Amino acid sequence: MENKLMDFFIGPCVLESEAMAMDIAGRLVEDLAEFKGKINFHFKGSFDKANRSSINSYRGPGIEKGLAILEKISKTYDIQTITDFHFPEQANEVASVVHTLQVPAFLCRQTDMIIAGAEACKKYDGQLKIKKGQFLSPEETKNIVDKASNFLSKDKILLTERGTSFGYNNLVVDMASFQIMKSFGVRTIHDATHCVQRPGGLGTSTGGKREQIFTLAKAAVAAGADGIFMECHQNPDKALSDPTTCLPLDEVQSIVRKLLKLKEVVNEL
Repeated sequence: MENKLMDFFIGPCVLESEAMAMDIAGRLVEDLAEFKGKINFHFKGSFDKANRSSINSYRGPGIEKGLAILEKISKTYDIQTITDFHFPEQANEVASVVHTLQVPAFLCRQTDMIIAGAEACKKYDGQLKIKKGQFLSPEETKNIVDKASNFLSKDKILLTERGTSFGYNNLVVDMASFQIMKSFGVRTIHDATHCVQRPGGLGTSTGGKREQIFTLAKAAVAAGADGIFMECHQNPDKALSDPTTCLPLDEVQSIVRKLLKLKEVVNEL
């Protein structure tokens, strides 16, 4: 199943403030303008990071304020948005504001989450993007698709590869997973920043290998991924969530341009 436009989900890991989110959104709109008609761009920002390593870590502004920020970004810049939800009862409220609902990796097998997300997306004509858990094989995601497709058409369902646990504090991306997951009739997304994490690698926080983001993203596009999810920040080292894997905002444009060139070559093969 081929999608003419490549999907890109880009933005900060967490919505640190309205000013910060608006600044990133504005700069992304400006930097990605040259790709109009070539990509489906969604601004990404989480209103709650519910699985932080430490109880003292910043989680986000919460659902009410977070959705207000995302709604303002969407209306101000006329762009689509994506965010996570963490409980089935949040699905409708989130889907009424954002264009794509994201099921976090650790919750991908929760049937109530999948059903609630699928029903809400159908109601509001949105998309359901589900991250493959670090504990699942790509073959097992067929069960997720089967659950969601009972309520939502497959062209509105996306599966995301974000790496598989490999021993302690490490993740490995199986590039064959894109072909396997696409065989279920859905689009596949490569999570370019979370797949280079070292979960819990810093003890009270997650580490990461930012220098490997572009390398694995190129491999994923070559392997047939339909889109890319990646997080960015004006100053990654000072980000309040996932500082070791956020891309510098200034690098996003160049990476998107190179990945689109690679996608053109892949489409010709």
